[in-house]
Amino acid sequence: MSALTFLPAAENPHLLAAPVAAALAELDTATAARIEVAAVDPALADTAAFCEAYGQGLDISANCLVVQGTRGGVTHTAACLALATTRLDVNGAVRRLLDARKATFASMDDAVSQTSMEYGGITPLGRPAEWRLLIDARVAALPRVIVGAGIRGAKLFLPGEVLASLPGAEVVEDLAKPVA
Repeated sequence: MSALTFLPAAENPHLLAAPVAAALAELDTATAARIEVAAVDPALADTAAFCEAYGQGLDISANCLVVQGTRGGVTHTAACLALATTRLDVNGAVRRLLDARKATFASMDDAVSQTSMEYGGITPLGRPAEWRLLIDARVAALPRVIVGAGIRGAKLFLPGEVLASLPGAEVVEDLAKPVA
C-alpha cells in the first residue's frame, strides 16, 4: 500500500488541471480550504487500482461520468457524480433529467476535449459552465469524497457538501443504483 500526502489544493495548482485550478480559485476561501489534493501514480488513477494501491474505500470514491442526452437533434451534456459502489442510471434517471430520448456516455475524445482534463481524472470542479452537474445523493452525504483532479497524477479529497455547493450542482436521489 502506498502512502498519500494530503496538501491544500488551492496552494498546489501544479497537481490540478488548468480548469480545476481556475474553478478552485473562484471559490470562497473557506470552501477552497476544505479541498485537499494528493499526488498519485498516474498508472493507478483508475478507481479500483487507486483504491487498492492507496488503501482507500470504493465507498468514498466517486467517478465523474460525462453523459450526453439527445432529443430532437439537440444534445445536452452533464457531468454525473456517482460512487464507485454504484452504477449510474443513464437510461433512467439521467435520461429523464436531461429530458432526452436517448442518453449515452460521451466519447473519451469528446470528454477530454470539452473539459481540457485527462481521461481518468475528469472532475466536476472546472467542468464547462453550460453542463449540468448531477450528483447522486450518496456522494453529497459523505463527510469525505475522493474525485479526480483533472489529471491522472492526482486526486481531490473533499466533503460531499462542498461538491453539492458547486455552482449549478443538483443533488439527485437514486441517480445511481447500488452494484449487486
